Amino acid sequence: MPAAAARPPPVGKLRQRVSAPVLSESGARTLICSVESSFSTITAWAPCGCSLALRLEKTPAILRDQEAAGKVGDLLRELGPDVMPTLHMVGQVQTKKARSVARWADVVHSADRPKLVSALDRATGNALESGERRRALQVLVQVDLDEVPAEGRGGVAPGEAPRIADQIAGSEHLDLRGTMAVAPAAAAGDDDALARAFTRLQQVHESIRAQHPQADWLSAGMSGDLEHAVAAGATHLRVGSGILGSRPPQG
Repeated sequence: MPAAAARPPPVGKLRQRVSAPVLSESGARTLICSVESSFSTITAWAPCGCSLALRLEKTPAILRDQEAAGKVGDLLRELGPDVMPTLHMVGQVQTKKARSVARWADVVHSADRPKLVSALDRATGNALESGERRRALQVLVQVDLDEVPAEGRGGVAPGEAPRIADQIAGSEHLDLRGTMAVAPAAAAGDDDALARAFTRLQQVHESIRAQHPQADWLSAGMSGDLEHAVAAGATHLRVGSGILGSRPPQG
């Protein structure tokens, strides 16, 4: 029997969920497809096109650098020469991995400490000099929205975020693009708690934009909390299971 055709992703449902008026100055809200393992389903959703309310970039976001580094070439070959994807690193970046990330990522969403910003700037400069990349690395400040810091979640305290933004903006090889956050783990399923968290993020974002008008990206919202992120003005939505389904069990 011939293999079944790839099932189209549920883009229509996602469009409905993020159909509130677009708040970004660019007039578009970007859906970033978060790929955690295989890129085999990317070709099913890449040609889905766009609408006025939702711009579907051909943009996989890769959560694990150790997976991404060996798979970027495979992805590009699978998509073909007519698709030039933007590659987003949305997970935590260890300082020692900055050199690797600077070789393949177009955007890093998770800058949250001075040492990492310095490492990314240095690594990007080296990659530019060696010809491994052609332009500056775009970087967002990750803000910690957890009222009680949770181990392994990442993010800088809201009051410290402007300082990280200043450092990125002053770096030679980095471009400050905006602010990113993950909803607090304790707020899952609690509409009031999610609304409060994303309101805090919106306030931090606006304080950074007041000093850095070019930092107009607000990266927030995943499959379980898109509506709250959109209400807070999110311009970039990081969706994984809502497009590609759950990650298969490992092992």
